[in-house]
Amino acid sequence: MNRKEVLIIFAKNPVLGKVKTRLGATIGNEKALAVYKELLAYTYSVTHKINVDRIVFYADHIAENDVWNNEYQKAKQHGNDLGERMMNAFSDVFQRGYSKAVIIGTDCPMVTEEIITEAFKQLDRNDMVIGPASDGGYYLAALKTLHAELFQHIAWSTNIVLQKTIAICAEKRLTYYILPELTDIDDENDLMETKFEHAAL
Repeated sequence: MNRKEVLIIFAKNPVLGKVKTRLGATIGNEKALAVYKELLAYTYSVTHKINVDRIVFYADHIAENDVWNNEYQKAKQHGNDLGERMMNAFSDVFQRGYSKAVIIGTDCPMVTEEIITEAFKQLDRNDMVIGPASDGGYYLAALKTLHAELFQHIAWSTNIVLQKTIAICAEKRLTYYILPELTDIDDENDLMETKFEHAAL
């Protein structure tokens, strides 16, 4: 196992009415929670095969006896918005001595082991690797050193996140690599588009 590489997984605690709220507004909170639990299980099924260290950063509190078993380290997210929480997570792992870090969420049922592995590989030749989401954000980001400006002054959860991130890379003369575009599940349209609805609905 490469102890210098780490996969950061940002996960929300699966609480009724607190996850997939846009999805819950149309299909109901119980079904939305069921979808999110499936997304957690899917993310585990992909990430446990990858031969790097793995740390789950929980949104609210560190949970025991959940899908993330003892193959995963556990930590808590800190920060006032998504950008600050990601920045702090990257800072944390670089302070621990890791030289490559990839961060993903738990909303993308199209991400694969191969895509995540490619992100680590592309850091050999680039300052940043980005996995663009179809909604204008990103499902993956990878760095080998902390660039705090990539996580500041961005309107998170909007369709300009990717565009703004690439603009910051250009301004700071950071090289970057773009992975295939995938779809995160945020609402019912995403659910149907990704065909991830079969088990939960």
